[in-house]
Amino acid sequence: MCDRGAEGVAPEVAHYLFNFVEADAPKGSALREQAAELMRLGMWGIDADERHGSALAAGDRILIYLGAPELEFVGRAELASAAHDWTPSEAEAYPGDSPSGVLLAQVEEWDPPVPMSAVLSQIDPPENAKAEFEAGVVRITAGEYETALAVAADRA
Repeated sequence: MCDRGAEGVAPEVAHYLFNFVEADAPKGSALREQAAELMRLGMWGIDADERHGSALAAGDRILIYLGAPELEFVGRAELASAAHDWTPSEAEAYPGDSPSGVLLAQVEEWDPPVPMSAVLSQIDPPENAKAEFEAGVVRITAGEYETALAVAADRA
């Protein structure tokens, strides 16, 4: 893996899945609408103890994923910032509880959403991939990211 801080070395673009789960949220559009609101704001909360939080960097590519029970992708974006404590104006604009997060650029909402099962069926070998995650930020391969984009394009 490339050292993001090395002089003369181009930073590696990383790919992540942002797993959006609200334990008590009602099934369907409520969770989807909450994710869409964050995408439209261009902000995504990242907790300080998030597994890959400190690795997130501007230019990284992300997929927005609604976890169980939906198990579907609702969009993609490019990170416009590394994870950081919200500035006072960002904290005022952010509707959630997280005191830190990332800024999003080139946000694309997917309607209809893309079921994880449709993406997993295109990944070889599918037994290495899964649909449910414990973490809020999951590192994925460039191939998995591109597969999700291809499936989304086919469904549009």
